[in-house]
Amino acid sequence: MENIEQGLQQVFSAITWLALVEAALVVAAAVLLIFLIQKVVPGVAGKLGGKARLYLLASVPLARLLIIVVTIIVVVPILIEPSFENMVAIFGALGLALGFAFKDYANSLIAGIVTLYEMPYRPGDWIEVDGKYGEVRSIGTRAAEIVTPDDTVVIVPHNTLWNALIANGNDGSDNLMCVAEFHLAPHHDVRRVMSLLRDVAFTSPYTKTMKPVVVVVANKTWGMNYRLKAYPLEPRDQFRFISDLTARGSEALASEGVAFVSVPVAAGA
Repeated sequence: MENIEQGLQQVFSAITWLALVEAALVVAAAVLLIFLIQKVVPGVAGKLGGKARLYLLASVPLARLLIIVVTIIVVVPILIEPSFENMVAIFGALGLALGFAFKDYANSLIAGIVTLYEMPYRPGDWIEVDGKYGEVRSIGTRAAEIVTPDDTVVIVPHNTLWNALIANGNDGSDNLMCVAEFHLAPHHDVRRVMSLLRDVAFTSPYTKTMKPVVVVVANKTWGMNYRLKAYPLEPRDQFRFISDLTARGSEALASEGVAFVSVPVAAGA
């Protein structure tokens, strides 16, 4: 501990005002560049669709991390002489500070680096964490921001990665499966209903027709449960897509005289 303190005194005593000004200019330039990237790139991505939008959004946190690393590499030699003794003193003090004063922040920071490497979620992904579902709007060094369907911003610390289940609906692509459910009374032509629901999906203006459309049916104690599975053109269209499938599917079934049934609460869906 005494060796670290003595090393730090030697390091800081050698710093000049000229070096401080030069380092401040480098940091200011880096902050300005990060600000421009965070403002310009999402704006450009918002005008695009498909994978191009997702790739641009995913490049923002990577670019920010790269700028921060390059800034540190440039600033450190400006302030101190990059000798072995000075590096030991600096990194020793930094390790103690992170270990005692910023334990939780360091945990989230390390998890953030792991997140950028493993990419369990990216900007543009639709994820569910601890019961909160929404689109990843941005990924910072400590936490990610997701926007729920109710337009609520939820901050998700990256250290959640260590001990929580994360469900990713589209996983970096523009393919997100949606499910519309229909609870029907028994005693009807099952194959006819399955065919009707497929037609409903394929004729929806939101359907990505090159992806499969699947109808799954299960026999329940209260009736028949149909799950219509399909993909919207854009993940952001998922709620309008499900509403369209539900509305037009209900109309088609009603025109065929197929009755709906209320699901008992105890029975579940």
